[in-house]
Formats: sequence, structure tokens, C-alpha cells
Amino acid sequence: MNTLTKFKILKPASEVFEAFVDPTKIRNFWWSSSSEKWEQGKTITLRYDEYNAEVDIKVTEIDINKKIVFKWGNPEEENTVTISLIELDGMSTIIEVNEEGFNENDKEIINILMDNKEGWVYMLTCLKGYLEFGITNLRAGIVK
Repeated sequence: MNTLTKFKILKPASEVFEAFVDPTKIRNFWWSSSSEKWEQGKTITLRYDEYNAEVDIKVTEIDINKKIVFKWGNPEEENTVTISLIELDGMSTIIEVNEEGFNENDKEIINILMDNKEGWVYMLTCLKGYLEFGITNLRAGIVK
């Protein structure tokens, strides 16, 4: 089972791609820190200082300016996230985030999928604000 979230970002795919893989940029819209530049085969540690949370991701595929694939979660329940970038006209990009690997038999699957979708929409909203308008203070603004 998977979730798919799509957004249009008014920037070239190269800028959207770099926002994810560059540790100095990702902190402006998603994580507080990234241990290093995202490259295929690397395990990256991502940290949210505001929530005292940390997660490791395994980058399994990189197609520069087109696709990023990583795995995260518990080893026995690992999900795969595919971030696809489709450049439209050199000045705008459709970004698709597809996360798969959810257990459809989980009694909480509807709540899990809704929470997951909410997280991706929020992250992409922060990305859009950062890349299009230079807004860097939306990250970590959700209060639960």
C-alpha cells in the first residue's frame, strides 16, 4: 500500500533536487540537519532538533535532477520513498512523493495513511515556500 503526493514548484528541477540532497539547504524546509550530501548507497542521518528526533535513511537510487529513492523505518517494516522530479518548462517542476510499504492489514491503516499524507503535504508546502519565496521558518511548525 502506498501514498502519492504531488506539488508544482516554480523552480527548475535542478534547484528542487539540490534542496533535498544538500545539507545546507534541506534544513531550510524539512530537517534541522542532514549528516552529509545525499548520494546513492549512503546512509544519511536526519535530525529534527525541535522534536528531539533522528532517523537514518538509506539512499538506494539517485538520478540527478530526476529522482531520489530512499528507505526508512524499522528494518522489519521499512518503507520506500521515491521523490520524482518532472521538469515542465525549465522554470517549473512537478514533484511527486510516493511512499510504499504500508501494512494494509494494520487496524490503524487509515490513520497511518492520513498522517503520512499530511506530513508529505506539509513538507512540500515548506519546500515551495523556501524555493519560491525564501521562507525558511515554516519547518517544524506543526504542533501535535
